[in-house]
Parts: sequence; C-alpha cells; structure tokens
Amino acid sequence: MKGGAVLVAIAAAIGNFLQGWDNATIAGSIVYITDDLSLGTTMEGLVVATSLIGATIITTFSGPVSDWLGRRPMLIISSMLYFVSGLVMVWSPNVYVLCAARLLDGFGIGLSVTLAPVYISETAPPEIRGLLNTLPQFTGSAGMFLAYCMVFGMSLTTSPSWRLMLGVLSILSLIYFFLAVFFLPESPRWLVSKGRMTEAEKVLQRLRGREDVSGEMALLVEGLGIGGEASIEEYIIGPADEVADDQESAARKDTIRLYGPEAGLYWDAKPVTGQSALGLASRQGSMVSQTVPLMDPLVTLFGSVHEKVTDTGSMRSMLFPNFGSMFSTAEPHVKNDQWDEESQQREAEDYASDAAGEDSDDNLHSPLISRQTTSMEKDMIPPPSHGSTLSMRRHSSLMQGTGEAVGSTGIGGGWQLAWKWTERVGEDGKKEGGFKRIYLHQEGGPGTRRGSLVSLPGGDVPADSEFIQAAALVSQPALYTKELMEQHPVGPAMVHPSETASKGPIWTALLEPGVKRALFVGIGIQLLQQFSGINGVLYYTPQILEDAGVEVLLSDLGLSTESASFLISAFTTLLMLPCIVVAMKLMDITGRRTLLLTTIPVLVVSLIVLIFSQLVDISTVVNAALSTLCVIIYFCVFVTAYGPIPNILCSEIFPTRVRGLCIAICALVYWIGDIIVTYSLPTLLDAIGLAGIFGIYAVVCVISWIFIFLKVPETKGMPLEVITEMFAVGASQAAAAKNE
Repeated sequence: MKGGAVLVAIAAAIGNFLQGWDNATIAGSIVYITDDLSLGTTMEGLVVATSLIGATIITTFSGPVSDWLGRRPMLIISSMLYFVSGLVMVWSPNVYVLCAARLLDGFGIGLSVTLAPVYISETAPPEIRGLLNTLPQFTGSAGMFLAYCMVFGMSLTTSPSWRLMLGVLSILSLIYFFLAVFFLPESPRWLVSKGRMTEAEKVLQRLRGREDVSGEMALLVEGLGIGGEASIEEYIIGPADEVADDQESAARKDTIRLYGPEAGLYWDAKPVTGQSALGLASRQGSMVSQTVPLMDPLVTLFGSVHEKVTDTGSMRSMLFPNFGSMFSTAEPHVKNDQWDEESQQREAEDYASDAAGEDSDDNLHSPLISRQTTSMEKDMIPPPSHGSTLSMRRHSSLMQGTGEAVGSTGIGGGWQLAWKWTERVGEDGKKEGGFKRIYLHQEGGPGTRRGSLVSLPGGDVPADSEFIQAAALVSQPALYTKELMEQHPVGPAMVHPSETASKGPIWTALLEPGVKRALFVGIGIQLLQQFSGINGVLYYTPQILEDAGVEVLLSDLGLSTESASFLISAFTTLLMLPCIVVAMKLMDITGRRTLLLTTIPVLVVSLIVLIFSQLVDISTVVNAALSTLCVIIYFCVFVTAYGPIPNILCSEIFPTRVRGLCIAICALVYWIGDIIVTYSLPTLLDAIGLAGIFGIYAVVCVISWIFIFLKVPETKGMPLEVITEMFAVGASQAAAAKNE
C-alpha cells in the first residue's frame, strides 16, 4: 500500500496549485487594476513582477532554513503567506500596498515551488517517485485553468472586481494551511538527519501502510553520509557455507561474509571481475568518454543499472528472499531500547557490559542496530565508553521492535542494503577490522541446485545454481565516522545520527566531488529550461492566436476582447492537463532522461515551423493554422517532459543533509533565468523580431538536448541514497580518467 504517500504528495502539491491560480488571476486582473488605479506601464509591470522578485529573494534562504527547521514548517509558512497576501490584495488602497502584498505572495510561491518537490521526493517510494513528483506540474496547470475560468466568468459581468479575483487566493490557501498543519507529516529523511528515529519510523509506517519499515529506515540512516571513498565491486553471492571454520580454509580466504539486516541473516560472497553490467560500465566509462567527446562516465554507470532492471524485473529483488526487519528484535523477551536522543547516553554506558557476553560473529544483526562481536573482539579488551558512540548491542533494538514476522523488503530498484566486516593482521601483529556498507544490485537470478560458494572455480556461476551475480557500491557507513575510528572501537560501532547532525559544515559539503557534479547537472538543466522558450511562447500566444483570427471569431459570438483572451488562455491550459497525465504515467516507465531526449527535438521542430510562419507569407489561413498548431504542440510537449523533469531531477540527486541547500541554489538560478527571459523579451523583440527570438529558443533547445545526452543520468526507480552514491562514484571515476 502506497496510498499514504500518494495522498501526502497531493496535499503538498496544493502549493503549486495556488501558484498556478495566482499566475492566472494576476494575468487576468491586471487589465482592471490598471484602469482602477490609473497605472502607467512601469507600475503595471512592477505589480506583475513583484511576486517574481519575492520568489527569487525567499529562495535564497529557503534551502538552508528547511535543512535546519524542516520541510513541513516551511510548507505551513508558505500557506500562511498565501493567506495574508490574499487578504492584503483585497484591501489594497493603493498600488504600493498592492506591491507589498504581491511581494508576500512571491514569498509563498518561492517556498512552495522550491520545497514541494523536495518533500515529495523524500516521502515517495522509489518506484512511483517520478509520478508523484509530476503532481506539482499538474496541480499548477489545473490551478491556472480553473482561475482563467473564474476570471472569464467574472469578465462577463458589468463591473468585474479585481479585488475579488485576487482575494479568492486566501480562501483556497486555508485548505492548504489545514492540510499542512493537520495532515502532512514531517519528511522521514529530515527526521533521521536530526536523529529523531522514533518519529521517522512512525511517519514511514503511515506512508507505506505497513508496520515493518526497517529496511527503509536503515537506508535513510545510510543516506546521512556525504562524500567519502566509494568504489564498485562485483560478487557472486550464495547461501552461507556452514562448514566448520577449520575446513576449506584455503578456499575461504577469498570469500567475504555479507551481513543482512536481520539476526542470523548472512551470505557468502566471492569477489569477481567482469561479471556485472555495472562493473563493466565502471571500467569502460573512460573509454566511452573517449569515444563520445565530453560524455560523463556517470551517464554510462546509471544506464548500466537500468539495462538490467527489466531482466531482474523488480523493485523487490530476488537476491534476499528473506530480507527482514532491520529494527526488529531477534528474541521477543529481550528488552527493546528506543534509538533516539534520550537513549544515546544509556547505550554508551552499556557498551562494556554487553561486550563480555559475545562469542560468535555469525549472529551479526544490522551494524546499525546491534553490537556485533567479531573474532577480533575475542582477542581484545573493549575500549572505554564514549558519550558520542552508539555501541552495537546484541539482541537490542534501536527502534521499537514489533516481534512480528516480516516479509521481503528491498530498498527499491532491485537494490539491497548489506554490510561487511573484514579483518586483517596489522604490522604490530594485532587484528584490525574494516567496516563497509554495500548497496547490492542483483544482475542474475537464482537457480535450483544448492552448492558451496567456496567451491566455485573463478567467477563462473553454474546456470542451475542458487548463486547470483551482483554489483556493489561499497563505501564507509554513514555513522562510522573518522572521529569514531580514531577512538579504535571494538567491532563495527556507530555514532548516533544526532551527533553527526550537529557536526560538519554544510557549505563545505558543496565541495565534495559528487555534490559538485550533481550541482552542475541541476544548475545546467534549470538554466537551459528557462532559456528554451516557454515564457516567450506564453507571452506571445495571445498575439499568435489573434493573428490566427481566433479572437475575431470569439468577438463575433459577442465576447469582449478581454473575455476572448481569457477563454483562449483557459483552453490552452486545459490542453496541458491530459499531456501531464501522460507524463505521470511515463515518468517511472520510460524514465526522465529518455523523455527529455525524445521530446526536446519536437520542441525544436515546432519552434522552427513558428519561425517559418513568421518569415514566409504563404496565406493568412495557412500561416495562422501553422502558428496555432505549433503553439499547441509546443505547450503540450513541454509540460510532458521539460516542464516537470528539471525539478524532479534536482530533488533526487543531492544528499539528504544538503538537499535543501542545493535545491535552493538550483531554484535561485531558475528564478533569475525567469527574470532575465521575461524582461529581455521586449528589447529582443525590437532588436531581432519574433522570428529571431524563436530562433534563439530553438538553438537553446538543441544545446539542451546535447547537455542532457552527455551529462544527465537516468534516475528512475532508484533510491535517493543510491543515486547520490552513484554520483560520488561517477565523480571519482571522472577524476581518475582525467589523471590518466
């Protein structure tokens, strides 16, 4: 059941509905405002532009504040700003008060438009994240359509009231406010980043409609890391070999034990090379870059994952059929401890006493929840407890254990989460351990015949065996920090999430190679989208349709020029809605990258035909028909892909701790680009004419296609934490290729 996440996404997208409503009502009411307040051209433009300025200003602060305060409070503030601005616009005695109200309105727009995609991405399951994150585009267009219908209806009265047109926003914003306060939960990823684990678990249970959300909780915790060394390894994985420790020792030395999230859940893995598509892509990334100039190895890495998704066929991998609760207790009678701020000190105090009773490493639970004993611990004395260290205690749960049997739970996109603990003898003769987190991606299915992994020759997998091939993203666990390693803990100890939340300068994280690469993709696609022509086509649509004779036809039916214009705008936005529905269906099937690469050429062709209709006079009817058809095609195709996808991508590619900050940077670029495009239109029109403007837009669309082909990876169906890890791996590979 994913109904909880769907309803939450719909509620969060109401902010975008209000933005669309506001855009349409100000476009319709400005005619009446100008007459009523006797505005000149400059002041008329300022009334319209003030909300844009407000959105740009608030975006500068929205990201860092949302990382500090939370996503939900910012959405609540957004609804309050919409409400207050609507009331002030109704009351406005003069243009200056009206501009102040529009500024507040812009603040509300900036917060909702920037943070709704972030919130939806952080609450949605990976397999429908694209669909749900297209909702803001749909609700925004729906808001425009309904507002134009209202304005059209009011324009038919003898004395249309612009105050009433703008004031309806306050009534609608009350719905948004009550939903944000009483229905929307806080983002579980944000809660985990602040160490509020109990709250995060409850929110996830509500969103997913099930009690056991332990696998996803572990994933969210691992998503707290930023940067660090990441690599791609390849394994053949099979059932753990139960032979005695003194048998087949020579064969065992190349075998790694992978520990799952449940007590007693583990597998044997043999490192291999050349077996997985992801591994091949990792090694061939630099060769692809040489074959296709400027091609980012990151694109190849992501592509190799999606090539195999249909073969494994699932968001729920066959790799771990008994993938169970990460946060359930192994034994019902064992006392459960809450992993939250209040238990941190207690866990640290219990470290030494719990260490004494451990005698086996085969009962390793999740390294996130239980103190695990390795063979190294048998030879060492546990260190003193540290207040910042969350020890891993056997048979104790950091989350409330349910004691219920659980089913298979992956982390989405055919990925699974596991850990490995390796030991070696150091130069001083003491045993040393290495603790690694692994995101596993299955690339082969199990067969029927059981066997011993240690007996497999080389990297060959028998066709009828239970062994599977898997690629692995290997890196340091998020809570196994440098400071903790310096304390030389016994076994895979962890710091508490709230401890890491209080450390680490956020701005420094922007310099991490993976984050920088993601910022390059996010800023690039937002800027190119703004310069691809949507604002220019919207601005000149009334003129184009007037040339086509549509307004004349409507005037013959007894409609005024203003009413005819509003009806045309309503019809145009109505056409967008079914196209956005198609986009919602395709976003998680075809994928973001494929949709962009398919639809942008259509935008280019429609712009070229528009240029042709402006430069070549065939006949009035033919020219008008071509222009109208091209405008409709441009709108419909744009909202199918290039409209929603930049925001979707930006909400997916940044680490949890800096997601708000990075989104704010990308959104700031978006609003600045919006201002530049909107206010350069009149100047460009005088200098190069309408055909020249459309020519620039066509060139930018071509550049956009090249940029997406070379730099933008496919992110459909992948957990957010795996996406950010892939960016880190891709950045390190690009750096290595550059140094070769």
